[in-house]
Amino acid sequence: MWIPFTLLAAFMQAWRNAFQKQLSKEVSVAGVTLARFLLASPLAAMYLAGLYQWQPVALPTLNHRFVLFIVGAAVAQIIATALMVKLFKLRNYAIGAGLAKSEAILAAILGVAFFSESLSLLGWVGVLLGAVAVFLLSGASWRKLSWPVLLLGISSGLSFALTSLWVRQASLALGLPFPHGAAWVLLVVILLQTLILLSYLLWRERSTLLALWRRPRLTLLISISSCIGSIGWFTAMSLESVALVKTLGQVEVLFMLLISAFFFKEKLQRTDHGGLALIVLAAIAVMWA
Repeated sequence: MWIPFTLLAAFMQAWRNAFQKQLSKEVSVAGVTLARFLLASPLAAMYLAGLYQWQPVALPTLNHRFVLFIVGAAVAQIIATALMVKLFKLRNYAIGAGLAKSEAILAAILGVAFFSESLSLLGWVGVLLGAVAVFLLSGASWRKLSWPVLLLGISSGLSFALTSLWVRQASLALGLPFPHGAAWVLLVVILLQTLILLSYLLWRERSTLLALWRRPRLTLLISISSCIGSIGWFTAMSLESVALVKTLGQVEVLFMLLISAFFFKEKLQRTDHGGLALIVLAAIAVMWA
């Protein structure tokens, strides 16, 4: 079950990133980050209500571990998204989002070191192949990368990795059956993120809220694609280790390249066929692992 949810998440996240890049030309970083969560709460609530209509289960009992993981995940995802939007302003869409996908290998290292996750040898091979494949498919090269771009990309990837690890831990802490636990985590995280960003913008950037109000279509598209993508990610990560989910999710880069070429009309370097082969091998390795 984790495989189709991961593929859904990767496809929707590629579109969300594309819409965010488009909005970033007209709205501040904080505003583009808020657009990801602003209208997603009602969708997440409807999804959770639908699950309870389909299969009623007990309501969750909150505990301190759940609260800590939720707060950490919410803040880390805000930081990760803001850093990635900054990447969009420095480099083209595919390279910026591709660098942020360093989260898979970072999640593997942190998961094994601090969260008692384990990976087989085949799993590690898949993660490493995926990391190389993403770098090749993003169109980046070491000679063209500046230190600011590289540091922003790694920082964004690290923040996304921590988000994923804490989301999984929060879902496990609830102890609810699949997929209700992941749905509760999704709703609470989105509500908290919306509250944090709205409070900040009301305090510091009220004009940004007006800018989002004037762009309802793009804001709605970002929220919808983000919510559906998060449903996929959160559900998949409640079933399987973050490293394997995020490595398979790197097929998002293929979607990003297509969007970059046909939606943004950006000129990319000729894709290395070796990168395409590596990402297929990485996906096969983690599915077998």
